[in-house]
Amino acid sequence: MKEEKHYGLFTAVSMIVGICVGSGIFFKADDILGATGGNVALGILVFCIGAFSIIFGSITLTQLANRTEKNGGVVAYFEEFISDKAASAFGWFQLFVYLPTITVVVSWVSGIYTCMLLGLPNTLETQTLIGTGYMAFFFLLNYFSLRLGGYFQNLATIMKLIPLIAIAFVGIFWKEPAPIVPPELAVPITNVGWGWLAALAPMAFSYDGWTIATNITHEVKNAKRTMPMALTIGPLLVLAIYLTYFSGLVSIAGPEYILAMGDEATTTVGISLLGERGGSIILSFVLIAILGVTNGVIMGILRLPQALAEKNMLPNSAKVKQIDPKSQLSPVAAQIAFAIAFVWMVLHYLTQKSGIMGGGDVSEIAIVFSYLTYVILYLKVISMKKEGVITSPFFGWIMPVFAIMGSAIILIGGIVSNPTYVPVFILFCFVVCFIGYKYYEKKITV
Repeated sequence: MKEEKHYGLFTAVSMIVGICVGSGIFFKADDILGATGGNVALGILVFCIGAFSIIFGSITLTQLANRTEKNGGVVAYFEEFISDKAASAFGWFQLFVYLPTITVVVSWVSGIYTCMLLGLPNTLETQTLIGTGYMAFFFLLNYFSLRLGGYFQNLATIMKLIPLIAIAFVGIFWKEPAPIVPPELAVPITNVGWGWLAALAPMAFSYDGWTIATNITHEVKNAKRTMPMALTIGPLLVLAIYLTYFSGLVSIAGPEYILAMGDEATTTVGISLLGERGGSIILSFVLIAILGVTNGVIMGILRLPQALAEKNMLPNSAKVKQIDPKSQLSPVAAQIAFAIAFVWMVLHYLTQKSGIMGGGDVSEIAIVFSYLTYVILYLKVISMKKEGVITSPFFGWIMPVFAIMGSAIILIGGIVSNPTYVPVFILFCFVVCFIGYKYYEKKITV
């Protein structure tokens, strides 16, 4: 059955911007500032390092994106340019660890902001229950209506930019004193030394998601031209938005207040700008922004089992890859994706309840590991330059070298942020990849 081309450049770019700019900028900005000891300049440096990592990485991946039309996103790049077994290994990691952990965390964050907006008990149980409801809703929305999922992504991207741009613009001219910090919540600004490297873990979460857009490559019109443009434009827009918003937020609220109030600092900014109801107005925009992230991630994971099954990389692939003519997606693949995400929601709840992640979450470590896997593709681009397939030194040498440096920086930040559990979780990710690798190897030898 021939797949239709549903999406254009705007949807591809909005998917990248919509996933990156959402929960991270609102949920992790105070974590980044806290890790830098309240040092605003270091906070800005961290955001620039994040942009450094993804901009060079995405530009490097465009060299692969415009040389294949296989579906499956980054999985297809491994299949086309590395090996089928490597693609299976990476695909299993994406399906069983990476995408579901991001899905549950952003769904959970949606629950947090819903509690804040509606004045509900802001307990972990309530947050998780609401987050699970959101997750189920967007799975159903994207399965039964491709167009509605795409329209919501576009709408959420536009709406989330309104408060970000407003706060950034007002911050330039803001002259009022910063809000008074409650004495019992005061967090002193300190010199953290090299400890600021821990900010790279929440930063990686704030930027991550840009590669998920590659999962819809086969549904994008004129994909060979559109996807490289989207992978270049998207990260540049994310950097500009992050820097201006972070600067505006600090200008209005002050670093001391942000450190003291955490996620609730955004509400205070809304009240300062728009009066008593301003907090609710800003929270409404924030919630829509995060729901846009949830929708975008689910757009990616919903299609992944189907893409892997079409390559015979999953058990019962013949059944998994069967497409429903009405939805133009695989119902079995959708069920698999939701089941995996639900299991991770339970695991996420348990890790947050026990506090074993040290203030972080399961997605941060999966993100760190994903950057390690991208290095394989970056090295392939360098190899293609040596072979003469890529003629430009800029795209064949400079970009991938900088991309590799960016991945190394994120790995260091992940280890510094949680030296106890990061190595264990990374080992777990390797095991999942190894199982996927051996499964496909056994499959082709039978």
